[in-house]
Amino acid sequence: MLKDVTRLIRILGLALLAMAVFQELQRPPERRSWHGTVLGFIPYDLRFPSLERFSSRLWNPADPRLFTEHPFGVGWVVNIPTALAIVRELAARRRDAF
Repeated sequence: MLKDVTRLIRILGLALLAMAVFQELQRPPERRSWHGTVLGFIPYDLRFPSLERFSSRLWNPADPRLFTEHPFGVGWVVNIPTALAIVRELAARRRDAF
């Protein structure tokens, strides 16, 4: 069952990637940005990845969002400082409950 779910997620990811590339190739070359959204809400970024983009999306304590746009590819990635803050808060609540 887990293999089937993993396979489905991979197929969906590849389909979204293909849709993003197709969407960009439909534009004239001078209007291609290689980043935007697929289906109106799923972010993609196909530009060459940079260290600044990785750090601003994976490690950005100033951004309160748990999920930020993937630095390269399609979808979202976890903002680690926000995730750690949530875990700390949940642990504190649990500790206070006992």
